[in-house]
Amino acid sequence: MDIIGLMPSFGGLIWTVVAFVLALSVVVAVHEYGHYIVGRWSGIHAEVFSLGFGPVLWSRRDKRGTRWQIAALPFGGYVKFLGDSDAASGKDSLTIHGLSEQEKARTMHGAPLWARAATVAAGPGFNFILSILVFSGFFLLNGVATELPVVGKMKELPYSGQSLQAGDQILAVDGTETPDLSTFVTVGSALPPAATAEYRILRDGAELTVPGPYPLPPVADGVQAPSGANDAGMQTGDVVLSIDGTPISAFSELRTAVGASDGKPLLLTVWRDGRTFDVTLVPRRMDLPTAEGFETRWLIGLSGGLFFSPETRTPGPFEAIGLAAGQTWTIVTTSLSGLWHMITGAISSCNLQGPLGIAEVSGAAASQGAASFVWFIAMLSTAVGLMNLFPVPVLDGGHLVFHAFEAVTGKPPSDRVLRILMTGGLALLLGLMVFSLTNDLFC
Repeated sequence: MDIIGLMPSFGGLIWTVVAFVLALSVVVAVHEYGHYIVGRWSGIHAEVFSLGFGPVLWSRRDKRGTRWQIAALPFGGYVKFLGDSDAASGKDSLTIHGLSEQEKARTMHGAPLWARAATVAAGPGFNFILSILVFSGFFLLNGVATELPVVGKMKELPYSGQSLQAGDQILAVDGTETPDLSTFVTVGSALPPAATAEYRILRDGAELTVPGPYPLPPVADGVQAPSGANDAGMQTGDVVLSIDGTPISAFSELRTAVGASDGKPLLLTVWRDGRTFDVTLVPRRMDLPTAEGFETRWLIGLSGGLFFSPETRTPGPFEAIGLAAGQTWTIVTTSLSGLWHMITGAISSCNLQGPLGIAEVSGAAASQGAASFVWFIAMLSTAVGLMNLFPVPVLDGGHLVFHAFEAVTGKPPSDRVLRILMTGGLALLLGLMVFSLTNDLFC
């Protein structure tokens, strides 16, 4: 056996596992801390805060009597409150029976209904808060594009006749007026592919007409992880010069060629930092959200963009939070739409990823840099928060349904009914995990 030959793959596997565990641990820690801190504020005593399951590797007890611990299996976590029989907040009737009325009020089963509901909802709520804070940070650090089509920074392209520069406002392209950035993108996308275009610009108060690259050249504005492009080692900023020997000058040509490939390998000639090389990559069939639902397309994982980075402005904190909340809401609605389309058979159930698929994405995101990895953690946090709100016993959403039943009827479901529902919910959750794992292995 070639042990040396296996080392790169083994190193990649270790990197993927570490990235997955780190991302999941951050998301779980935030989720469980939401339960813990709101429970504490509501007068409910937490006996154990555990990051991970199984044998305890480290623990300490704080002055409030809560034991904080890290366990050997880093694939989740839990908060065990006073009166809980397990990590899923099952009722320990024997323990609760021996408590005084004052002590029962400090349990998850004897506290006021509002306190229990708030404590349960805080877990997913903190996941959404984490996502919004991270997305807000990105908007504040990177800024948002201004409304006018002003060049912020020129991208490196294999084009020698470059006359545009930072600060230029593009007034028209090939004779068509572009009063704002949105119009410029629309006009640029409609132009027939060509090596160059003519731009009328405003520079230092004077109007000029200069040549420049095609508005949306075949440049990689981003590389999706995982994807055929990521597997082939492509990077942000790479420029595709030709596909299977055919020269291209517009990103739309790349999209068309990939869509017509039917999944066959493509040979791309790529320009990067002044050098040219060839890569072979395999498109993947994916279901993409659209305004009408979903469409199935062949993709290589490259996103396109303009030949320049637009001028940006720094948004105010409230605007950044609003944009971040919109980003989080988009993830939620797209996820729910995708799940519904899978249930109805409109798209393949292979879109449901399990732990192996998520681990692959986390490893690929981490390999692209800290910013990509932090963005992935924010997306994962939204997904975990949403999943926990599903009305399935064992999950937070199931507990909220029980609390809603109690609010309407004046009493909680009986212990026997709760045990049956919790067992059914656990079986459903395990079945879903097995199904998603099967997708990871065979899709």
